[in-house]
Amino acid sequence: MFKVEIITIGDELLIGQVIDTNSAWMAGELGKAGFDVQYKTTVGDNEKDILEAFELAFSRASIVLVTGGIGPTKDDITKKTLCKYFHTQLVFDEKTLETVAEVVRGLQKDLNELTRTQAYIPENCTVIQNRMGTAPITWFEKEGKILVSMPGVPYEMKWAMNQEIIPRLQKTFPVLDFIQHQHYWVKNYSESLLAMHLESFENELPGFIKLAYLPTSGLIRLRLTGKSSDKVGLQREMDTQRQKLLALLPNDIVSEEDANLENILDKLLKEKGLTLSVAESCTGGKLASLFTAIPGCSEYFMGGVVSYANAAKQHILGVNPSDLIDFGAVSEPVVTQMALGAQRIFDTDCAIATSGIAGPGGGTPEKPVGTVWIAAICKDKMKIEEFHFSQNRESNILRACNCGMMLLLELL
Repeated sequence: MFKVEIITIGDELLIGQVIDTNSAWMAGELGKAGFDVQYKTTVGDNEKDILEAFELAFSRASIVLVTGGIGPTKDDITKKTLCKYFHTQLVFDEKTLETVAEVVRGLQKDLNELTRTQAYIPENCTVIQNRMGTAPITWFEKEGKILVSMPGVPYEMKWAMNQEIIPRLQKTFPVLDFIQHQHYWVKNYSESLLAMHLESFENELPGFIKLAYLPTSGLIRLRLTGKSSDKVGLQREMDTQRQKLLALLPNDIVSEEDANLENILDKLLKEKGLTLSVAESCTGGKLASLFTAIPGCSEYFMGGVVSYANAAKQHILGVNPSDLIDFGAVSEPVVTQMALGAQRIFDTDCAIATSGIAGPGGGTPEKPVGTVWIAAICKDKMKIEEFHFSQNRESNILRACNCGMMLLLELL
């Protein structure tokens, strides 16, 4: 297995101004292609630190993939540092200028002097033309190892990886091992309880298969990963382990999709031709935002109501005012009527409703912080459940969203 290191460059990553999503996405795609990401490094816009990162990466990896720090501005340092590391110089490349000019024209902008500097590239590299942006992609070889520098802009990096980098790496480094992943969304367990329940299963796994626990808000994601040069044998053993897991968790696996719950529901709702609406109190619109962030969600997502105040629950969703008085907003009767109200208002097949005490204040001895009632409905079927989460507001909101989607997923 050829080892890969990902280096992300930029002061903005170190100070938390920008979250590094590039390396996570790259690692996922590389794993699918059979490459083993062993290391990730983040370094600021400092020549000395970048040079040290390059040196360390080449000492322990065969493939070094770099994103960020290339562009037309003075703080973009990567190209100059690459020249220093590979003992070369920047030279003007006419072909790169043509590509930059095409991209700029496509954006209906003019080619200025700063953008023109993108056509200067290290002399001893292979240039891969960037069809999505102005910063060129550069490929270096050193002692049988590869370093590739790409833009830090996510959509440019993703295009480069899928269209150019991974195909070239597969030709240069034939994959020796096959990698297979299985994914399981598990409910009803904390991480420690699930680990105890699966202890014997995990201890009996063959050496080429590993089990990983990935806790998320309200649920656990299990990932079973196998690596072997025997593709057929690997598939057979992975199938065997899957059957064992299903037997150990007969009523607890919500999904086997390698995706977030909103993406799983997105796929299911589209496949079944069903529509969805939401009625939110404690989640404050977060649930709706998860769906509306998905391209094409308008095919099924009709809308939502953030009924934070009791008056909104009553006047918009049609919740019975006496139920609000007798049972309180955080109760089974109220959340049931909220779901039915959303279903009626938006004329949808499905609906999810949430009402709870997110915290940190507002709790009582009878209903402490973290108490949440959730209802999910699909046509004439409904699931309603009371949950008890934590004292943390952000965590409670996310867990309520996940559990609401989980209930609908079970209905579907």
